[in-house]
Amino acid sequence: MAILSHTHSHDHAHSEIPTSVEGIKILKWSSALLILTAMFQCSVVYYSGSVALLADTIHNFADALTSVPLWIAFRFARLKPTPQFTYGYGRVEDLAGVAIVFIVLFSAVAAGYESVHRFFHPQEVSHLGAIFVAGLIGFLGNELVAIWRIRTGKKIGSVAMIADGHHARVDGWTSLAVLIGAIGVYLGYPIVDALVGFGITFTLLGIVLQSGKSIFIRLLDGIDPHLIHDIRHAVEHVKEVQTISTIRARWSGHKLTIDIHVSLDPNLTMSDSYKISETIRHHIYTHLPHVERVHVLFDAN
Repeated sequence: MAILSHTHSHDHAHSEIPTSVEGIKILKWSSALLILTAMFQCSVVYYSGSVALLADTIHNFADALTSVPLWIAFRFARLKPTPQFTYGYGRVEDLAGVAIVFIVLFSAVAAGYESVHRFFHPQEVSHLGAIFVAGLIGFLGNELVAIWRIRTGKKIGSVAMIADGHHARVDGWTSLAVLIGAIGVYLGYPIVDALVGFGITFTLLGIVLQSGKSIFIRLLDGIDPHLIHDIRHAVEHVKEVQTISTIRARWSGHKLTIDIHVSLDPNLTMSDSYKISETIRHHIYTHLPHVERVHVLFDAN
C-alpha cells in the first residue's frame, strides 16, 4: 500500500484571470456578431416565409444565447476559493457546457417543429434573392465566430467553448444549406425548403450528441488517455524516479489537477525528495498546458 512520504502542490490560480478575461472578450464580440446576423435573417424570414431560413435563424439566436452560461462560468472562475469551495468555481464551466447542450437541443426541437409544420402546411416562399444573401451572411458570420471560439477554447483549455465553436461552425454550413432551399423553390420545388429545415434539425441533434458526450465525460472526471501518457512521459524525464505507480488527473472547467505516486531511492533525504518533486512538477508544467495543480506523493519502498 502506498503511503505519503512527501506531498506538495503548486497552485497556478493566478493564471485563471487572464484566461477568463480572454474568454469573456471573445464571447462578447462573437455574440454581438451572431445577434446582428440573426436579426438580419429574421427580417428576411418575415418577408420571405422560408422555413429553412427560419430554422437557421433560430439556431443563430440560440448560438448567441449559449454565450450567457459561458460568460457566467468565466466570471465565477475569477473568484478566489472559499472555505466552502476550496477548489474554486471551475466546475461552473462544466455546468455551462450542460446548459449549452440543452440550448442546442431546444433549438433543434424548435427548428424541427417548424419544418414538420411547413412540410404538411406548405407556404409560399418569396424574396429568393434576399434568402440567398441571408444564407451567405449567416455562413460568414458563423464561420468567423467558430474560428474565434474554437481557437480561444483550445488556447485556454475550455471544452465548453470548443463545443460552442463547433456548434457555430455547423451553423455556418447549415446557413449554406438555406441556399439549397432557395434554389429548390426557384426551380419549382418548394418542398426543398422544408427538407432543408429537416436537415438543419438533424445536424443540430448531431451536435447535441457529440458535444454532450465530451461535456458529460468531464463531469464524470473522465479524461483523454493520451493525456495520461503525456504526463507519464514528462515524469519519466526525471532520472531519480524509479517507478510511477499511479497517475490521476481531472478537469475543473478548463484547468487540470494531477496526482502522481512515484518511488524514489529510500536513502534520499527529505530535502532531496523535495527538490525532486519540484523537478517533476516543473517537467509537467513545461510539457502540458492548462495544468493548475500537481500533487506529488512518494510511495514507501
